[in-house]
Amino acid sequence: MKVSIIGCGTMGCGIAQAISQKGHSVIFLSHSEESIKGGLERLKGNLYRAIEKGKLTQQEKEKILKNIRISWNYNDTKDSDLVIEAVSEDVNLKKQVFSQIDKINKNGILATNTSSIPISEIATATSKPERIIGMHFFNPVPVMKLVELVRGKKTSQQTVEFAKKFVEGLGKTSVEVKDYPGFVSNRILMLFINESINLLKEGVATKEGIDTIAKLGFNHPMGPLELADYIGLDVCLDILNSVFNATKDPKFKPSSLLEAKVKKNELGRKTGKGFYQY
Repeated sequence: MKVSIIGCGTMGCGIAQAISQKGHSVIFLSHSEESIKGGLERLKGNLYRAIEKGKLTQQEKEKILKNIRISWNYNDTKDSDLVIEAVSEDVNLKKQVFSQIDKINKNGILATNTSSIPISEIATATSKPERIIGMHFFNPVPVMKLVELVRGKKTSQQTVEFAKKFVEGLGKTSVEVKDYPGFVSNRILMLFINESINLLKEGVATKEGIDTIAKLGFNHPMGPLELADYIGLDVCLDILNSVFNATKDPKFKPSSLLEAKVKKNELGRKTGKGFYQY
């Protein structure tokens, strides 16, 4: 199967690795030559770290890279059976990408990795909304077994079945959910993270204390503040704002502490500082 992945950030790199590792031919795309070359270096770095941790062999790494071709020309998506968009969580940017791909790829399935934006909204930028679906992968993609499948108002059953079969072929489990801001996973997770940030802001406990309670009390592998740093505080803020603006439900209003962190560019692991230092 030919798969195109648009977006070379954390999620795009992870999706490219997981799919190419299963033997699919992957075209890894971004908007510029500089951007996609940087994405390829990021992907190679992920593979080297996986080898160091014993999670990947040298032979598997070579197989993954052999199946990946980089491009900064969207015309290369023309013959792809599946195109997965994994750009920033910006509805206008996503609609722009889908509008372009819709004109180039006439028969493939077009999927978005959005974690909060309604699929039906993104599909309005295309001529065939029936072939648009949400495929929400989880980070780190090569490890996490879940994919949230989101059916838009006009997504066809054929598209849903294609996506389910594809996800199963990756060794992952899909769960179909309704098209609603935040879907299921992030409506639950972001409330958990946001309330944890508010508890820290109010001085109820230290960041270490809050995370320890989640790890030892709830048996979570990471505490909510550690997890927020891992996801990216800017991503958390974007998701909360997206759900809050769509629902007007005050429980999704982002914590002022989260907003302050993002304003200071303290975004978590990717900037070296968030709630913790890295």
